[in-house]
Amino acid sequence: MLKLTKLALGLALPLALLTAGPTLAEIRDQTIKFASANNKGHPQVTGMEKFAELVKDKSGGKIEVKLFPGGTLGGDVQTVSALQGGVIEMTVLNAGILANNVKQFGAVDLPFLFDSGAEADKVMDGAFGDSLLKLLPDTGLIGLGYWELGFRNLTNNRHPVTKLEDIKGLKIRTIQSPIPIELFNTLGANAVPLPYTELYTALETGTVDGQENPAANILNAKFYEVQKYMTLTRHQYNPQIVLVSKKFWDGLNDEEKAVLEAAATEARDYQRKVSRDADAAALDEIRKTGMEVSEFSPEETQKLRDAVKPVIEKFSAEIGAETVQALFKEIGAARGQ
Repeated sequence: MLKLTKLALGLALPLALLTAGPTLAEIRDQTIKFASANNKGHPQVTGMEKFAELVKDKSGGKIEVKLFPGGTLGGDVQTVSALQGGVIEMTVLNAGILANNVKQFGAVDLPFLFDSGAEADKVMDGAFGDSLLKLLPDTGLIGLGYWELGFRNLTNNRHPVTKLEDIKGLKIRTIQSPIPIELFNTLGANAVPLPYTELYTALETGTVDGQENPAANILNAKFYEVQKYMTLTRHQYNPQIVLVSKKFWDGLNDEEKAVLEAAATEARDYQRKVSRDADAAALDEIRKTGMEVSEFSPEETQKLRDAVKPVIEKFSAEIGAETVQALFKEIGAARGQ
């Protein structure tokens, strides 16, 4: 009987080891190229650095994530194409840019959606955000979740913008996505879509009068050197999406995929905190540079919201009424309505 027990234990132990779950022995040595348009020091890149550190730790040093910030591997639209082709393994960018690939992603670009970052987290980490991620594999992309860029504000080099009418006639650079283009044209500006990597030069040479980005971007990219006026419009909130090339992803085993997924989620929580802390600090630093910072009155903000209603109606039809309804339902739930 004792011999049988020992035999059973001897058989059970290797079996237990085999079924214990992921082991470092199953993770292979490999390198991941992770690209972004923002420069080192930006909260987006700080999140990438955290992700790389977590992947190294969780893979026992077997997976190395090499970072390519500052648009060194191209602008966002180029980088997405490179992911689809399997040339680059990962990127992080404005989720709305993916409207060019999957129309439903345009929903996150709709103006004045969220009242706070916490509200956006609930929606993007919940059923709505998940429903968008499920649409990506057919386009050659895999989404690992959402980080944040923050609320966008307007800057320009011509005059202070304190009311809706002040926007009229300004040449404003927007991201290469349909809704921001339509948004600024509707407000009376001339929208000029350009890659982020070309923006500083466009401002410096006067190709455009202004641009719109969160405070952390304005500081990190030193737009204050070529812009005089900033207005806290908070007209759009930008969820960032962490993307992986499907060609690369399909070559990973389950243990390797689990490492990347866990690292992206852990880095997400860290990155969001860094981003929100940086936004408040960046605004203080921008004021110290001598930029004139204005804020819309509640009445002017309401005028802005009313002016962009046609944009929401137009793009709701293009994005799909079902998607937009689902988004507003989730926003209502996040607000406890």
